[in-house]
Amino acid sequence: MPKQNLETQIHLPPDTPSSSGARELLALVFNEFQWFAPSRYGDADLSEPVPPGKSMLDVLMAYYEEHGHLCVAARTDQDYLWLFPCESSPEPYHGSIIWVTSAAHTKKAAWRAAHAEQVLALMRLVQSPLALSTVEEDFKRKTQRLVPEGIGSKRIPTVRDYSEGLPGLLWRNFYGPPFVRMFGQRLDTLPTECRKPLGEDIVLVQPYALPTEASTEAGMARERELISLLGPECFYDHEHHTLPSRRPVLDALGQAIH
Repeated sequence: MPKQNLETQIHLPPDTPSSSGARELLALVFNEFQWFAPSRYGDADLSEPVPPGKSMLDVLMAYYEEHGHLCVAARTDQDYLWLFPCESSPEPYHGSIIWVTSAAHTKKAAWRAAHAEQVLALMRLVQSPLALSTVEEDFKRKTQRLVPEGIGSKRIPTVRDYSEGLPGLLWRNFYGPPFVRMFGQRLDTLPTECRKPLGEDIVLVQPYALPTEASTEAGMARERELISLLGPECFYDHEHHTLPSRRPVLDALGQAIH
């Protein structure tokens, strides 16, 4: 069985993190959380080597300030981080922090606990309304769909970002204030083992213990069960390819870190 990667997306408010905010984020990720040892950086080609020592953050921040985004990777492509804020556009696309690592880490309870704490810390730092985590194939299945185009097909998003609602239920769903308000008391109807309040403003909804259960019959059945309790109208309809009819109110959404 091929190795699976875990993808975690922390969605940003419709604002660009400042240099000081981005530096604080990178310091947390690489110095405190130690997600991986950064080896390469740049755009998708990752052509620049990361210098060792104290100059690491200075070099990464110089690239971020010049280009407005940043990708950092370990020696292999299994571990990498994207800091990709939104760009000026009439479309509702919002930026995100994307972290990819081996799904094998999730077999350890201590790693899963640290993952939840670290995602929560970053959500609060950037005032994120939503973070999602699952294996890459499950992300692709729920956030993209193939449509015919000429003699072939192309991939289009199911929902372009959280302002259009939720693409589905994944392994870990960190719902910030707009989604907690949207679901309201329905969150209290979920089985206690699937719902964990993280302070007063964020709730973690987790249908099953491990992300590798996402495409199993039992995993999909549990997703359907929880979606029925939270309200199917809050999620993309993958059978009929229709957007959620109930979406979060984002008027009170905070700004990104400054």
